[in-house]
Amino acid sequence: MQVLFLGTGTSHGVPMIGCDCAVCRSQDPRDSRLRPSLYLECDDGMRVLVDTTPDLRQQALRHNLRKVDAVIYTHSHADHILGLDELRRYNHMTRAALPLYGDAATLADIRRVFSYVFETGGASGGGVPDLRLNTIVGPFCLGRTEIQPLRVLHGGRPVLAFRIGTFAYLTDCNEIPDETKVQLQGLDVLVLDALRRKRHPTHFSIDEAVAVARQLGARQTLFTHCCHDLGHAETCASLPEGMALAYDGLQVACT
Repeated sequence: MQVLFLGTGTSHGVPMIGCDCAVCRSQDPRDSRLRPSLYLECDDGMRVLVDTTPDLRQQALRHNLRKVDAVIYTHSHADHILGLDELRRYNHMTRAALPLYGDAATLADIRRVFSYVFETGGASGGGVPDLRLNTIVGPFCLGRTEIQPLRVLHGGRPVLAFRIGTFAYLTDCNEIPDETKVQLQGLDVLVLDALRRKRHPTHFSIDEAVAVARQLGARQTLFTHCCHDLGHAETCASLPEGMALAYDGLQVACT
């Protein structure tokens, strides 16, 4: 499986509107971060999008994403769902409905926020996306790829992380229950929330994320959902071996 990082920033993105800090003004392209999302190219040809950020159109054009077979959602905060309407272009290209997967709370929020999609049945002359909601209740398969949902906490809210083979994606979290830590053993690649240097009530700080990464012991750990506190080059130079900040456009091969 090939993993493409479409976005590695926070809900504000980097640069932030109206900010003149060194990272927001940086010429290093790795310091420019769209809202957090992945694009998975599975070994059987399935193409899976993780979350539909407000930057989805820009992300799709930047990386020439011509195929999406399914979308899986971590949770329903704005920076993870508000690009949903862009999915109608994939309906137009495939002339087929697109399946979406999320937990019950996330799908209920999507149905409410995008009521115009679901109240019309999703196929009124191509003006709205044609989508099919599927509730995640346990491990499921997309094509030949098995996806294992994992429970993590984003402040007091349970949200989903995902393990696929030896790869795991944990964005937007500040606590990992013990039973989930057991499910995260033996990873080659761990992607983990690391918002900033100071502590935060709903996200891991970089120091907290490093401590968790050491506990989990993945061969490689990549940090995501990073704000403008974390300059790419400077932060990576300070991290332990085997750990680094992810960046928009990074591609990683996983098994």
